[in-house]
Amino acid sequence: MAKVLCVGDIMLDVTAVVGASIKQGVETRATISTQGGGAAANVASWLSVSGTAAHVIARVGDDAAGQTVLSELDKYGVAHSQTLIPGANTGVVIVLVDALGERTMFPDSGANSGLSLADLPPLDEITAVYLSGYPLVNPKSREGVLDILRAVKERGLPVIFDPSTVGVLLEVGLNQVREWLALVDVVILNEEEAHFLSGKNNPIEAAAELLKKTPLVVIKRGGNGALAQARGSAVVQIPAVETEVLDTTGAGDAFAAGFILAWANDGDLIDALNSGASLAAKCVSTLGARP
Repeated sequence: MAKVLCVGDIMLDVTAVVGASIKQGVETRATISTQGGGAAANVASWLSVSGTAAHVIARVGDDAAGQTVLSELDKYGVAHSQTLIPGANTGVVIVLVDALGERTMFPDSGANSGLSLADLPPLDEITAVYLSGYPLVNPKSREGVLDILRAVKERGLPVIFDPSTVGVLLEVGLNQVREWLALVDVVILNEEEAHFLSGKNNPIEAAAELLKKTPLVVIKRGGNGALAQARGSAVVQIPAVETEVLDTTGAGDAFAAGFILAWANDGDLIDALNSGASLAAKCVSTLGARP
């Protein structure tokens, strides 16, 4: 059975569901709640509750929020480090969700900054590694995460990379992200990110271009489903799973977990895509990014 190491971040999400348009300087009523977040922790949580063991590298502040997010990982059965950073705040994301379920995020990485090789657990039982793009973009974590990436590659472990949003990737630039693609085995991204990294508007053309950098490309297409292509093989596509959309926060993380769940246990690409779409559909039908 697979055991997946998830490298990236753990956050506290503060979610405000706003039913009306926001007007500056005027109070807007909202339904506000808190949930665990952070791409790596989200992926690990979906993996664990779906039956695949997961370990997340977690760095939190020595504050109440840190204890809260770590105890939530325990609830999901996710193995994790317990690195408390004295004087640091646990990472927090302010999430605004509109009437259509679309979210806008305002992240503060907090204690997640500064990941290093010292955070890497023993790799004896690890069979695959999920890597979020957020710590690579963060200059305080970049070199440490690259050291982690080299260490897992030396062990021959496959790396699944989610490069994060275009808004975040713009902080480091196109050429830098393309260099990272050459270091991983699978890239999972949405259509906007695929267009940004490939320069191609058509997702099939984007996949073909990205295959020049990495051996397997998976593109999430929202309501149009998803596609994947491996080098030397034909494109495979699936439709989206129909569901009521309440909150799209974490949908990409749930998809990544579902894909890894099948792919890391020797499933084929169609099975992996369907598994990803199924978990993404479950995610968007509930509030927050976790199961």
